[in-house]
Amino acid sequence: MRIGRARRFAIDLSPLRASRDFRRLWVGLLISETGYHFTLVASFIQVSELTGSAAAVGLTGTFGLAGLVVGSVVGATFLDAVDRRTLLAWAQVGFIGASGILLAGAIAGDPPLGWIYLGVALIGALSTIDSPVRSAMTPRLVGPALVPAALALNQVVWNATGLVGPALAGVVVARAGVAWAYAIDVATYAAMLVAALLIAPMPPDHGGERPLGWRAVREGFAFVRRSRLLLSTFAIDIVAMVFGLPRALFTFLAVERFAGGPETVGLLFSAPAVGALVGAATSGWARHVRRQGVAVIWAVVAWGAAIAAFGLVRSLPLAVALLAAAGWADVISAIFRSTILQVSVPDRLRARLAAIHILVVSGGPRLGDAEAGFVAALVGPVASVVTGGVASILGAAGVAAAYPELRRYLAPAPQDGPR
Repeated sequence: MRIGRARRFAIDLSPLRASRDFRRLWVGLLISETGYHFTLVASFIQVSELTGSAAAVGLTGTFGLAGLVVGSVVGATFLDAVDRRTLLAWAQVGFIGASGILLAGAIAGDPPLGWIYLGVALIGALSTIDSPVRSAMTPRLVGPALVPAALALNQVVWNATGLVGPALAGVVVARAGVAWAYAIDVATYAAMLVAALLIAPMPPDHGGERPLGWRAVREGFAFVRRSRLLLSTFAIDIVAMVFGLPRALFTFLAVERFAGGPETVGLLFSAPAVGALVGAATSGWARHVRRQGVAVIWAVVAWGAAIAAFGLVRSLPLAVALLAAAGWADVISAIFRSTILQVSVPDRLRARLAAIHILVVSGGPRLGDAEAGFVAALVGPVASVVTGGVASILGAAGVAAAYPELRRYLAPAPQDGPR
């Protein structure tokens, strides 16, 4: 009986066994995503040390968002028309160059803020090619039946690296400086480049048609406009990330609230990933949930409650525990939202819709950085965190009321194995 219950919750490893190419990309993602967190933490600490301004740190996210917006629009003109392996490989080359800009600035000394913002914006733009392409590859690599399990495995990577990467980055920055953190990031992108070059080609699979240019962009956005279900998943994620994500304030809370330094900053960045990793690793139960939209709503409510409580505590261990609870809620929301997207979008549109999805899920945190920074400049970091958590709860209720399609969504009956 206990073994049966354990299997119900244990993560499904079938995609790793079923597809050699998915396995290669998964390992490459594990390495490269760890490096990304070194740059994330280093850029926030570097801007904080250069300016001492919460608003300036928040603008780091704003420039990242600008890169996401531009990259999403430009990428949508060709993402479904070019071999996906080729696109993935060139994206890694671009990442190496963008992180190299940040590395060069750190080696030169105290770079102008514009130099840092440029590097961050380029990384954001390139992520709108890298992430959508990998997402669009997944159903063809593992088969439709294994898509939820593959998405859960990717969540394990993102959250394991979100746990380890920031913590290690805080130590590296404290002991060796931001240049070393950027250098590590540059090196780790080589792992995904090798993985991309080793997998089989994946040309477009839509009857020879190659959607290009603004017609391709319009077609992707038109599909989203027609699908209120997809719009609802985008809206509720934006609400949670814009109002409830306080990472731009971690450098200030670490000092003012918890009397810490860079190591504490790294710990706060890592804490949500602890809960998210646990949630992803025990997500076997998720395949039995059919009212996935309702699950998303309650997960965002739990996220907001945990963030608001985090803003009120002074104990570092309790703060870490609350951020971990928020991370658990976030990964549950992410698994169900991503599954709804993959199931409801045809392959000919999958990369373009994935690009829009990445714009939402990556742009929300960057808007959240700006929102948290500017609100903190007005009322202080603590008030910014607490009000953001409450706003997330109210926003989730608003989306649930405005989009009954999300509340009513019933997932297809689960399948027990690969087709």
